[in-house]
Amino acid sequence: MRSAIVHWAVLPVSLALVLTSCARGTGGAAGPTPSAGQFNPGATYGGAITVMGFGGEDEIGSTRLDLARKSLGGAQVNVVKGDLDLQQFLSSVAAGDPPDLIYANRDQIGTFASRGAIIPLTACVKGERIDTSMYDKNALAQVTFGDEIWAIPEFNQVQITMANADLLKAAGLTIDDVNGSDWGRITAAAKALHKAPGGKLQVIGFDSKLPEFLPLWAKANGADLLSADGRTAQLNSPKVVQALEFAVGVYTAQGGFAKVKALRDAADFFGKGNQFARNDLGAMPMEQWYVNVLNDVSPEAPLAFDTFRTPQGQPLAYASGSSWAIPRGAANPGAACRFAKTMTLVESWTAAARARLDKRQAEGKPFTGVLTGNVKADAEIERLLTSGGEPWDAGVKAFYEANRHTFSLPANPADAEFETAWQDAVNRVLNGQEEPKAALDRAQRDAQAALDKAWAGWTRRTN
Repeated sequence: MRSAIVHWAVLPVSLALVLTSCARGTGGAAGPTPSAGQFNPGATYGGAITVMGFGGEDEIGSTRLDLARKSLGGAQVNVVKGDLDLQQFLSSVAAGDPPDLIYANRDQIGTFASRGAIIPLTACVKGERIDTSMYDKNALAQVTFGDEIWAIPEFNQVQITMANADLLKAAGLTIDDVNGSDWGRITAAAKALHKAPGGKLQVIGFDSKLPEFLPLWAKANGADLLSADGRTAQLNSPKVVQALEFAVGVYTAQGGFAKVKALRDAADFFGKGNQFARNDLGAMPMEQWYVNVLNDVSPEAPLAFDTFRTPQGQPLAYASGSSWAIPRGAANPGAACRFAKTMTLVESWTAAARARLDKRQAEGKPFTGVLTGNVKADAEIERLLTSGGEPWDAGVKAFYEANRHTFSLPANPADAEFETAWQDAVNRVLNGQEEPKAALDRAQRDAQAALDKAWAGWTRRTN
């Protein structure tokens, strides 16, 4: 999970380059899409399947991996560990020798589908009798494209507000001043919390987490970056421009993004010297898994948590996460479908959560939960939570609440190019190359051109 997040911001660019260079006509010789008859919940599978992009090295992954192996009835499972290698994957599809299953970010699925690199899972879902109602609706929508499901959702990631309670108290502030419910108070808090003696930034007052969290700030301001049907970019709408101006302005109030980024990058993010433990950061929105990291490495850090909130005070989170997809030309799609199904079943997630619970209890630590992309599993896992006292209980409560108030960007055949367009725009603003309106105007043109081209190509492929 950590690796996926750390590299998240650079994935769109690399994905776009790879797709441009080697994925045109990817599925040309890869074989036909399997029929429903090839998927049967009573079947057993021999031989072997290759799974690319999944580590499964902790108890959450390994417990489910064991169950998935057993569900196949004998087939050997070969796991290519590490993040999905896009060049290797797409080249293997083009050569007609792909893995049987890939573990990919949900925001990659639309592009993979439009390029013919993966198959629709309608027959898989029907044949294996997968109950899609168990999946989070936004997670499922993110992998539903052209009226077909193209991937099985897995982990879910949401944001909450995290803050240093001691710094807040010393400045006469509370978590309400930095949770998003009042943008003016955030800017004031950023100024009050930041410390820069002699012009050298020592404490970041508030990190708005650009470029990656622009969709969150825009949605909080009442704007969507993309229309619900995935066809129309809305990057330069007045509310998106306003959201970007605000989020960048928070950095300007602290001496500029370059100084914030330098201090941010110097932090021991996953270690005892993280920015909260060292009192280097006042507050920021951040994905929920970081609560667990902080609890592990700096349980005594002075922390405060809340959901991220809209200016109307309502909880809000930008959901993203992982998924399972079957490449076009997979040699054993039936086994791949069964594997993906088993990895995401309620009972599989619950078994994995119990394994985590046992491990945490043996270590004398609280079990703080797992967000799965399966709402029924989440409900079961939430019952297993154990108290870690404050502030950790507040953090867990916040991310489960956030998980009930999510949105995602719609699936579309140009999701890589679309994401690259808006992230590049934000980076140009952060680097002082363009003003927000000009940057988003250019991003709008680039994104809409990519969408129009990709949708036209999709129409030609499917008609």
